[in-house]
Formats: sequence, structure tokens, C-alpha cells
Amino acid sequence: MVRRRVAAGVAVVLLIIIVLVINGCLKSQKQQSLRDYNRHVGEIAQEYEAQVAKPLFTALTGASSKPALNVEEQVNQLLLEAQKLDTRAKGLSVPGEMTGAQRALLLGLGLRVEGITKIAAELPAALGGQTKQVAPKIAGAMETFLASDVIYSQRVVPLIQQELDANAINEATPGARFLPNLGWLETNTVVARLTGQSGSGASASTGIAPGTHGSALIAVAVGTNTLEGEPTLNHIKGGSSPAFTVTVENTGSNVESNVKVDVTVTTAGQQRKDSKVINSTQPGSKVNAEIPVTGVPLGVASKVEVEVEPVPGETNTENNKGAYLAIFSE
Repeated sequence: MVRRRVAAGVAVVLLIIIVLVINGCLKSQKQQSLRDYNRHVGEIAQEYEAQVAKPLFTALTGASSKPALNVEEQVNQLLLEAQKLDTRAKGLSVPGEMTGAQRALLLGLGLRVEGITKIAAELPAALGGQTKQVAPKIAGAMETFLASDVIYSQRVVPLIQQELDANAINEATPGARFLPNLGWLETNTVVARLTGQSGSGASASTGIAPGTHGSALIAVAVGTNTLEGEPTLNHIKGGSSPAFTVTVENTGSNVESNVKVDVTVTTAGQQRKDSKVINSTQPGSKVNAEIPVTGVPLGVASKVEVEVEPVPGETNTENNKGAYLAIFSE
């Protein structure tokens, strides 16, 4: 009887161990699938920004002064690249917990393909002397890019982050955006940027001084810690109210006034934002703006977005913004 009881006890212990091992394996497998999905979504988003968005707006800026066939061919190639990324997203292995995020992701990417398709269709007329006539349609296509950015930042990222947090996965979802700035939503701005005449050519009617205008985001730091861009995860000490030091350079040939700098910290879908206006910047000079952001959660991954808002007459805003991943601590 003693031996039987001992054997029964050993069997129970072994059964408990087996159950724990199986549960541990299932949990590990689940966490890995969530990590893999997060990584693949981040890769697609960042490739979209680098391989489609940036080349597209580079091609459109000053397009009227470039060979029309070259611009049209480049945009058509970018459309093909966008379609490939869209297909790649549809083929992702999606954990059950990420169904909502996947649905939102496909909606956002579909809007981008739709927007590029519309722009490609209007380019021949725009580059054939009908820029003003088709600019409203191009500006309308830009609205689909804005919608896709909102879907990604307000639905895809928060939904993924929610599941990662729920499963004790300390990772951030990489952020990316398609539309470089809101100026592309305005018909007059679209005309100016396509024709490249928003500088001295517009000065007489708008009061913009002749010459080049522009600002560039040079660096972002908290204390002595200079932030590195995505996908690096920055560990920042400074408590829940970190003060960001943003270095801005005047890249134009004119003195600029009232240069506004925005800092946005997004954690689990909640944004905390503050701004500062630099009174003036001199051509070729750098100025630091100190911008504190309060109420930042500690110990969890956040996304920091910094943007130097375009000044009047600025046409190239590719270097006006930066995105960083960070975990804040005391």
C-alpha cells in the first residue's frame, strides 16, 4: 500500500510537471507568434515609408521641371511596389488576437494603393500643362494617404500594442507615416509643389521673401541622451515629465520667424503633446528648443514623434520630422 501511494504521488507530480511544461510551451509559442506578427507589420510599414512614400513625394516635388515620361514611369513603378507590399501584408500569418489589427492594416494599405493609382492617372494631364485643373483631384488622393496614416497610428499600432502588453511582451510597434505633411491636402500647395514655383515666383502675391525657405530637424535629446531613430529602442531617464531638447537648423537663405516645433509621445494609443515656437532662426544657424511633455507613462514602450512645422515658402519637408521608440524611467 505504501509503495502504491508513493507511485500514485509520483504519477501526480509527473502529471503536474507535464501540464506545466505543455502550458509553458504553448505560452512561449503564442508569445513568439505575436512577436513575429509585430515584427512583420513594422517591416512592411517602414518599407512602405522608405521605398514608396519618400520616393513618391520626391518625384512629385518639382515634377513639371522633370521629363514627364520619367516621372510617370517612376510613379507607376512605385504603384507596383505598393501593390507588392499590400499582397505581402495579406499573406501574413495572423494570430487570432491580431485579427482586428490585421483588418485595419489591410484597410490602410488599400487606401495607399488607391491614392497612388489616382495620382498616376492624373499625372499625364498635370505634367501636360493642366496642373491647375487636376490639382484638386491630386489633393483629394492625398486625403486617402492621411486616412491611412490615421488608421495605422490610431488603430493598427494600439491594437497590436494592446495584445503585446496583455501577453507581457515588452516590445514597441514601429511607427511609420505616408503623407509627409498636411500641405499636400491643399490644391494651391499641390500646384506650387508640382510646378516648383512656391518660392520666389509666389513672393509678389503672398509676401514670401525671394530665395529658399526651410528648416531641418537635426537632433532630439533628453538630458545628455541623444535619441536614435527607429527601430532603435531608446532607454531614457527623466521621469514622467521629460524635457526634449530639439535642435533645428535654418536650411534656407532667409530669416524665418515663428518656427513651431511639435513633440508627441504616444503610449498604447494615448497621445501627449506639447509645442514651442522659436521666435526666429538665421540662415545656416542651429537653435535649440526645450519642450517638456508631462504625464508620460514609465516602464512601457512609447513612440516619440518630433516635427518642425513648415515655414511659408518651404517646399521640401522630408527632413522636418523624426520618429523614435523609447522607454522612460525615473
